[in-house]
Amino acid sequence: MPPKVNVVSLVSIGRHPQSGRSRRAEQDGRAVELGLKLSKKSLTVVHAGDAQEPVLRQYAGMGLDSLTVLPQPADGDALPILVDFLKSSKAQVVLTGVRAESGESSGMLPYLLAEQLGWPLVPRVAEILTIKQGAAEVLLALPRGQRRSVIVSLPFIATVDNAAAEARQTAFGPGLRADFKVLDVNSVKDEAMATWQISAAKPRPKRLKVVKAKTAADRMKAATAKPVGGGGKVMKNETAAEKAQAIFDLLLEEKVVR
Repeated sequence: MPPKVNVVSLVSIGRHPQSGRSRRAEQDGRAVELGLKLSKKSLTVVHAGDAQEPVLRQYAGMGLDSLTVLPQPADGDALPILVDFLKSSKAQVVLTGVRAESGESSGMLPYLLAEQLGWPLVPRVAEILTIKQGAAEVLLALPRGQRRSVIVSLPFIATVDNAAAEARQTAFGPGLRADFKVLDVNSVKDEAMATWQISAAKPRPKRLKVVKAKTAADRMKAATAKPVGGGGKVMKNETAAEKAQAIFDLLLEEKVVR
């Protein structure tokens, strides 16, 4: 592999799925790990956002000497400044996660970057095997643990899948000693985001009965078989209002409606 391959890894602020606390994003950490494997000396890790965010030290603690920050407000649009940065940095390989764990989390940023730069995009990469003669052999992650090898010309953008190598443990001391290069860039307000109304996600209604049959015969048997036991109640002499209330109470109990 050529010693000088300009690799840029884009990182964001993650969010723990249970506690909601800020953390190193899972896929972004894998992208940095893949970048370190390719070329530690020519790897540039970039974050568009708040330079004072403590989570950035978790990325730096992976063995980085420095981390580049493009300052952006919370309502800023990261796309224009990232396009300008990638053009000026002469990047050959750009690594990102499939989607962010916070914010819009649409997964569209790599595609928009590829469109603006005119570069190919390789989705869900598990590993980059070789880079030589202006092309890279990339291993894609497919469903059920399958892999596919493809050849892509440089430069390109790759989204890193969870099948890629796990990010190494971060070290507190090196993370504090790493140099943060805060660049002077012009922030662009995200006009579309300013019109959105963001609310907390609600749990989806669940099905009353989930059939775990593997064959068509098993599914037919489960659908037609007479239920045994259970806490059912037969209502014959009750009024229509009482029957409706009983059905509504069952739906509330099963959390089908709220």
